[in-house]
Amino acid sequence: MAETHLTERYPRYTSFPTAPHFHAGVDGETYAEWLYNLPPDRDISLYIHVPYCDSLCWFCGCHTKVTNRAGPVTRFVTTVSAEASLVAEAMGRKPRLSHLHFGGGSPTIMGARDIEHLMTSLRGRFTIDEGTEFAVEIDPRDIDDAKLDAWAAAGMTRASIGCQDLDPKVQQAINRFQPFGVIARAVDGLRQRGIKSINIDLVHGLPYQTVAGLMETVRRILTLQPDRLALFGYAHVPALKPHQRLIPTESLPGPSERHIQATAAFDLIVAHGYEAIGLDHFAKPGDTLATAAAAGKLHRNFQGYTTDDAGILVGLGPSAIGELPQGYVQNTPDITAWHKAVAQGSFATARGVAISNADRLRRAVIERLMCDYQADVGKIADRLRLDPTLVNDAWARLAPLEAAGLVSRHGSHIGIEPTARALVQKIAACFDDRFTAPEPMAGRAA
Repeated sequence: MAETHLTERYPRYTSFPTAPHFHAGVDGETYAEWLYNLPPDRDISLYIHVPYCDSLCWFCGCHTKVTNRAGPVTRFVTTVSAEASLVAEAMGRKPRLSHLHFGGGSPTIMGARDIEHLMTSLRGRFTIDEGTEFAVEIDPRDIDDAKLDAWAAAGMTRASIGCQDLDPKVQQAINRFQPFGVIARAVDGLRQRGIKSINIDLVHGLPYQTVAGLMETVRRILTLQPDRLALFGYAHVPALKPHQRLIPTESLPGPSERHIQATAAFDLIVAHGYEAIGLDHFAKPGDTLATAAAAGKLHRNFQGYTTDDAGILVGLGPSAIGELPQGYVQNTPDITAWHKAVAQGSFATARGVAISNADRLRRAVIERLMCDYQADVGKIADRLRLDPTLVNDAWARLAPLEAAGLVSRHGSHIGIEPTARALVQKIAACFDDRFTAPEPMAGRAA
């Protein structure tokens, strides 16, 4: 693998333009106008960010706050219900949800009554039916039978369980104590309640993590037969997330070690019959994610790889991001400010970015590269009814990669060579006119 990939970090392209380019010029009034002008017959996807956990994992890069009291969580449910009303009122209709996703933080910090209250509110404002994919991110440490019953009764269809790593030394270093039995009990409880799709998240590049230790984690998790797996790389950004300073930099594996960990885990998961999906996901053959990937219908958003093709994502809760045809919006991450704005009948939009026709074309090309490892710029431009020359600047940036044998080009079609797929972010960045220099990879020297 090229050394630049081992020492430099490129955007993950869960959006384009990427979040660092959002700005305060897009506010609540802009968002309300965008919602009002959405096509009246389109389904939407809904993401709800629960901003609380009952303990802080030191590796976490999410917007979350620790609470051990029920009051803040119940207040969150009341405010997010009111925010849902603002969205439905701005749209002037009761839209159908194709996807509903609870993330965090920890959605499972909510008690059974909170779950029931929130779902009743959401069903009053959105149409949720048997065809709605309903996913919940689960912390197996704080889930119990009452909560499992409540989520199942609410209509959950897919669960995403955080595991990260099973090595006690790694768990101590990231402040997340979670024995294998805790995860197994959560999986059993979900399956007993008819939840048919279970995803388990793993992380490489964690402090004190070794190849052997990660392989043991993967082997044990595979015994649970999850339908999907995700293998994320830890991003050490203590300047942005001060709690990550509790992790000694010298405990982090270097770039070469991270690469070896990721490659070994990839090979082991695939050897057990899973299909590799994009950059960091895996699915059993026949899973809807695998089916979408095979058909060229895989998509990518802030939740990662998805079958969601709604094209409209509404975000509720502090820091939640929405994606609309006109651009992106993000709520303030300040929980108090979010409560205050919604209480005043206003959206808590803190920043965002409007997108141009050139952005739409760049976004579509980047998404296909990230999902399919190939893209035909001409065909994509025709489908979007856009001028393919809007991205002509990308060809010069691609030329050195083509000369190096990493990509092939035939007319407007770009293909990433199988041996260069780990460089997909670097290749996609050629179509990112806002991208400058890649960030150095965090961790000790290799």
